[in-house]
Amino acid sequence: MRLRHPDGSTVHLAYCTNVHPAEDLDGIIAQLDRCAVPIRERLGTDRLGLGLWLARDVATTLTEDGAALARLRAELVARGLEVVTLNGFPYRGFQQPVVKHAVYRPDWTQRARLDYTLDLARLLTRLLPDDVEQGSISTLPLGWRLPWTDEHARESRALLDELAAGLTKTAVERGRTIRVGFEPEPGCVVETTADAAVRLAGVDTDHLGVCLDTCHLAVGFEDPRQAWQRLAAAGLPVVKAQASCALEVPDPHRPEARAALESFVEPRFLHQTREAAIGRPHGTDDLDEALAEHGPLPGEQPWRVHFHVPLHADPPPPLATTRPVLASSLEELLGGEAARTRHIEVETYTWNVLPAEQRPAGGPVEGIAAELDWTRRHLLALGLTEVTR
Repeated sequence: MRLRHPDGSTVHLAYCTNVHPAEDLDGIIAQLDRCAVPIRERLGTDRLGLGLWLARDVATTLTEDGAALARLRAELVARGLEVVTLNGFPYRGFQQPVVKHAVYRPDWTQRARLDYTLDLARLLTRLLPDDVEQGSISTLPLGWRLPWTDEHARESRALLDELAAGLTKTAVERGRTIRVGFEPEPGCVVETTADAAVRLAGVDTDHLGVCLDTCHLAVGFEDPRQAWQRLAAAGLPVVKAQASCALEVPDPHRPEARAALESFVEPRFLHQTREAAIGRPHGTDDLDEALAEHGPLPGEQPWRVHFHVPLHADPPPPLATTRPVLASSLEELLGGEAARTRHIEVETYTWNVLPAEQRPAGGPVEGIAAELDWTRRHLLALGLTEVTR
C-alpha cells in the first residue's frame, strides 16, 4: 500500500514475507496466491506491498537466471503486488524447526554476507515498480555479540566499505538507489540505537543507515524520541522501519505472569528478555533462561520479551504488548512536517509459534491483514492519505 505524507512524499507500507517458509521460486509464487493475494483482497486495496524475503538459494537463482527474475516480477505485477524493500537478515532456513543463533550467520565479518546483500540489491533494482527509484534492504546488526573482537570490528568495517562501494556502482549502472539498514537487536553487536551511533560512525550514509525495528527498540527500553534524536545526531538515516510489538510483562514476580510466559517458550526462535533498570536493562538471551528457577533477572521491574506478537491484539492478562512504543515510533517517524522514513514493513513472523489459543482462526492471512489495517489506520490518523491507482 502507498500513502502520501503531508510533505508530498510517498510512504510504502508492506508486510514481510519471512513469515512464509518458501525458499525457491515456485514456492514463493505459490505463497503469493495462498497468502499475499487474500491479504490484499481482505484489505480492499488494489496494491499491496511486500517486504520480500529471498533466501540465499533463490537469490542465487534469480541472479543467474534473467528469465526467472522476469517471471517473478511479472507474477507480482499480475497480482497487484509490489516490492520496494527486501528483508536480507535471514540467510536461509528461517522457518526451520530450530533457528535460534543460526539467524546471525553468516555475519558481517564474512564475505558470504556481503555477496548475498549485493545480489539482493541488484535484484531489487529489477523488482522495483517503474515509478519508484529507491529501494531498501534490512540486514543483521553486524553479528551476535559473542565472540566479537577488535579484529572482527576491522573485518566488518572493511566489508561495509565494500558494500557502500557496490551499492554506489549499482546506482550508477542501473539508475536506482538501494540503501541498506542495519537492524539493532538485543544481544547483538549493535543492540541499541546508541550502539548504532558508535558502530556505524563514518559509514557512507548515502547508502547505509539503520532499520528501526520497534519490537527491538521496546525490548531495549529505548524511548522512540530519544532514539530518533540519537540517530539524527549521528547522521544515520532510518532506511526503513519494521512495525512490530514485543511481549510485555508488567509484574514478572507474580506466579500467574510466569505461568502465562511459559506458553511462549518454544524452540524455533531466540526470545531475548530484558528487565527495566537504570542504565542498560538486565537481560538474558532467551525466555527459558529468564524463567529458570533462581534465574538472573530480579523480577522487580517490568520485563519485555523479543517475541513478535500481533500489532492489533492483546494477549490475555497479566501479559501485555509494547504497542504504545510502536505508536510513538510511528508518530516520531511520520507524524511531523517531514517523513523520516518512507518504508514501513509489518514484521510478525511468529504466527506459527504463538500459543495455539492466540493464533487467529483464519491463520496468518487473517492476522497479517488485521495488522496492516491497524497500521494503515494509525498512519491515516497521523495525517497521511492513502494513494490509489
